[in-house]
Amino acid sequence: MWYLNTLSKGDHAIIDRVEELTLADPISARLGELGFVPGEKVEIVATGPIGADPIAVSLGTSRFALRKGEAARIVLRRPV
Repeated sequence: MWYLNTLSKGDHAIIDRVEELTLADPISARLGELGFVPGEKVEIVATGPIGADPIAVSLGTSRFALRKGEAARIVLRRPV
């Protein structure tokens, strides 16, 4: 098991789940609302210049900038 914040530019994987860090975690809920749901393919398209934060993620036809702390909630599995 690994997390979205551990991938490098150009890496891609499939979302397994979004972890809640607290009961009714608002950030995890928002990630789900944006489309970070099980079975979706994600790819790292760019990283920030300092500490690779934030990261730009491609999800379907959309791109999102996530902080590493947000990306650390997204559990991945390798594509088949």
